[in-house]
Amino acid sequence: MPARDLADHDYRTLATFRHELRRFLRFSVRTAKQAGITAQQYQALLAIRASPASTMLVGELASQLMIRPHSATELIDRLERLDLIERCPATQDRRQVSVTLTGRARDLLVSLAASHRVELKRLGPQVAELLARL
Repeated sequence: MPARDLADHDYRTLATFRHELRRFLRFSVRTAKQAGITAQQYQALLAIRASPASTMLVGELASQLMIRPHSATELIDRLERLDLIERCPATQDRRQVSVTLTGRARDLLVSLAASHRVELKRLGPQVAELLARL
């Protein structure tokens, strides 16, 4: 059964919703850059911090960021050079490597997460209203 065409206001709502998402992502890129890292590096730090015990296997990080494991390894290499993460052999299987945040990364993340939270709180009511219209 073919989907029915949406009303004009539905298209406007979807377009506005995508626009607001892109504005937030642009904010995130700019804010991370001002802190001296990329948006992807910020997302990696955030994913690691959000994981249980603030540690994550390389494969888990790749999955969380929706990138290939070799790309995650390259990202981890860059984060390690910036003194933002440390590699640790996994306790169960020494062939696996987990990553944890350094103190420097934790300090950076506090600032970045706070500014992102403020921006999300600003956008939240408008995004909620857009979602309610769908």
